[in-house]
Amino acid sequence: MPSSQPDVLIVGAGVVGAACALALAREGVRVLVIDADFVGGGSTAAAMGHLVVMDDSEAELQLTAYSRQLWAELSEELPPECEDERRGTLWVASEPEEMDAVHEKRERYVRHGIAAEVLDERALAEMEPHLRRGLAGALHVPDDCVLYPPAAARYFAERARELGAEVREQCMAESVDSRTVRISERAGAEYLVSAGAVVNAAGIDAPRLTPGLQIIPRKGQLLITDRYPGLCGCQIVELGYLHSAHTLGGASVAFNVQPRATGQLLIGSSRQLAGRDGAIDDVVLGAMVRRATSFLPALARCDVVRVWTGFRPATPDGLPLIGRWHAEPGVWIAAGHEGLGITTAPGTAALIAADLVGRAPPIDPAPYDPGRPMRPPSDATPEEHACRAT
Repeated sequence: MPSSQPDVLIVGAGVVGAACALALAREGVRVLVIDADFVGGGSTAAAMGHLVVMDDSEAELQLTAYSRQLWAELSEELPPECEDERRGTLWVASEPEEMDAVHEKRERYVRHGIAAEVLDERALAEMEPHLRRGLAGALHVPDDCVLYPPAAARYFAERARELGAEVREQCMAESVDSRTVRISERAGAEYLVSAGAVVNAAGIDAPRLTPGLQIIPRKGQLLITDRYPGLCGCQIVELGYLHSAHTLGGASVAFNVQPRATGQLLIGSSRQLAGRDGAIDDVVLGAMVRRATSFLPALARCDVVRVWTGFRPATPDGLPLIGRWHAEPGVWIAAGHEGLGITTAPGTAALIAADLVGRAPPIDPAPYDPGRPMRPPSDATPEEHACRAT
């Protein structure tokens, strides 16, 4: 059992929950964080770790840009195991027609103070010579970064501990009833803990604890190669990734490759609705690999050392759920970040902390209100409609 009654109990010690713990501990709040497994597990452990500004909507741009700024401020204090590197992102256009989208994207970024430059075919080939020839160009966003998410989550949790927070692993939240959480430990003990407030940061499990949350698991597959330093320098993503990431339809793949500090290459990206079936899908994996090698042919000669799956907590409108859950007194939500939980963890934590201590929010929190009305797209699957009905 915890040593004392906390002011705030956080359920989930992934990168979002751990970031919330640190932000609240810095405010002098007594924090208890529990996780059914371990700090930095779940979706955090399965993620790529791309710190990226995304602009599918104004709300997404505001949260990702603010969060990337917070990551930059943290950069000097992150330990080496976080592998924090300023790699930049290349948004690649396959055809000349896509260059209009590249220029539009640059204009949006520049209006919001985000550094970005347009590369033509020749400049792109000079920057990433292993990409296939004939690509039309790209948008280069130099300040995007790459890090190792589990280590970042552990760092947040450790710093929170140093400031007085209590972090308990192997502790499952069985239910949340307003400000009281029923907890079962892996060792067998069961007990209730009451707190001044509860933050549900349980990722894909958040709806189990807070019925009515519109979150469904969206499966992704990743593979990592052996060490091939110099094969690419930036995180490289095809422009079509944006459509793949923000459409909740059937299975999709898009080219997304990330160079790691180890010299390895992390290759994505796939999205599919498969319930909680974590098995490798050979058909989707094959399509993902073919897509990747079509952009970066040298990948076909690389040895793969590991393949795995993970689940992104997705919402119908593609925005996370951050803030007070008005249907249940004393409950706040920090979940539903889909593929942007790593990027937006510090921004989410800042919003949660500001609300809980009664301070003005750093950005407008309204678009992320957990109780906002959301409608699945017209091509939504039965699973997506069920998400809205829960």
